[in-house]
Amino acid sequence: MAYTMQYPSPLGPLTLACDGQNLTGLWLKDQKYFGGSHPEELTPGGDSPVLLAARDWLDRYFSGARPSPRELPLAPQGSPFRQEVWKLLLEIPWGAVTTYRELARRLGRQPFSAQAVGGAVGHNPISIIIPCHRVVGANRSLTGYAGGLEAKEWLLRHEGAAWQ
Repeated sequence: MAYTMQYPSPLGPLTLACDGQNLTGLWLKDQKYFGGSHPEELTPGGDSPVLLAARDWLDRYFSGARPSPRELPLAPQGSPFRQEVWKLLLEIPWGAVTTYRELARRLGRQPFSAQAVGGAVGHNPISIIIPCHRVVGANRSLTGYAGGLEAKEWLLRHEGAAWQ
């Protein structure tokens, strides 16, 4: 069973989800692929320790602190390839950006697989905490954020990232 909690953020309401042990989702309102990693129904359960820890993490993040994603038990659901990409996203430091091509290179795949990496980044079910917003196009343009480009730009500015 998946439990959820709503979180009021500067970007609008966020939906957090957990399986009781691990954080399994964090989506912006109207995000593309919202809830896509959960085959079961999402049930309100705001008193879950995992959801309360994620709420605290987000409070600190939005106040300008730099909490580590490793503070939370994360369990995004996806293929082995997507899992590899999401692990690389966790290595992108606060205020930094990388490109889809660079992530593909780090995976040891050919440069043309930047599109496959883009698909995995776009399907990240734990937005913000697994920082998919820190990935930009080859020309350092803002591209491909399932939560919308305005949200991506807001998050990068919040972190002081220079992408242009």
